[in-house]
Amino acid sequence: MTSTIPTEPIGSIPRPSELLQAVRDHAVGKISLHTLEAAYDLAIEETIRQFEATGSPIITDGEQSKPSFATYPVAGGRNIVESGGLVVTFSDRHVRTFPKLTSGPFRYQQYASDYVKKARGFTSLPLKQAVISASLLSTLYPEKSIHGYSREAFTEDLIQEVAKDISGSLTAGAEVVQVDFTEAPLARKLDPSGKLLKEFVAINNEVFSRLRPGERERVGVHVCKGGDWDSTHSGEVDYAKVIPEVFELRVPRFYFAIAGEADPDRTLKLLADYVEGRRKIFVGVTDPINNEQETPEVVERRVIKAAKLIDLKNLGTTDDCGFAPFGDDTSTTRELAFAKIHARVEGTRRAERKLR
Repeated sequence: MTSTIPTEPIGSIPRPSELLQAVRDHAVGKISLHTLEAAYDLAIEETIRQFEATGSPIITDGEQSKPSFATYPVAGGRNIVESGGLVVTFSDRHVRTFPKLTSGPFRYQQYASDYVKKARGFTSLPLKQAVISASLLSTLYPEKSIHGYSREAFTEDLIQEVAKDISGSLTAGAEVVQVDFTEAPLARKLDPSGKLLKEFVAINNEVFSRLRPGERERVGVHVCKGGDWDSTHSGEVDYAKVIPEVFELRVPRFYFAIAGEADPDRTLKLLADYVEGRRKIFVGVTDPINNEQETPEVVERRVIKAAKLIDLKNLGTTDDCGFAPFGDDTSTTRELAFAKIHARVEGTRRAERKLR
């Protein structure tokens, strides 16, 4: 049966303890880079095997070898310092501090296409690849101008690099590329006027304008309020102040965290106002930062409720967020993550059968 309601993961899966230990051991010189890379390969292969077992029609590598969803392009860069950039405080009061650029030019150290190529060696299923947005990476540039490298020059380099990251992932074999735009609600929190969010949308649209014909149709954006160590960074932000700007992005696929919302029905109604043409709206039906396991029946009910507001041809399902966007997040077990994914896949199928 051809799927009426597509269902896709967001990206990350918690890393196995053996891999996390290998990362720590390499950082202090206990093991070689070759040994670390072997640990990455083993984790990727096992993650893909478990992903396939969920019945998911499209999978990821679980971001096993990414240091984080946001910093993979610049990790190890000589003109990057690990702190001094954007500081994000989460609801449990823990903090993530992002890197800062110290000199030009801005260049990626790692492209997501490498992850696609590696994962392709372990599966024949369609692959989805998440990449980081230009808007979040734009915060790398310090408040004080870099001598000999203007913000304008940085922005042009940044746009080119992000477009290359997206195009390269598609060329490498990704079926879909998802741009992580979790900073959309954060922008509203940092700047209630909405100006920062508008600037973020503008720079991302400039990236999308650089994509080759046919590429943009396979690109989407993911929006959530943060998910790290079972807490959010922007949970208090009203989606009504975010959603209109997000739909100004010139891509056809949108992934929204809904399951963990205090009032998911209200969010669904907000999204319903933006259903048009071939636009796909993937609604979150599992909550990665809630340790209660959803059942297929719970997911089924959520999908049927969404279908009352969003036409089936425009509806998809997803997880609210990745299960470990930062590599060191162990607040969710791998077993629970895959159980939630299986519930999403099976629950979506059940709802589909009832709605057909």
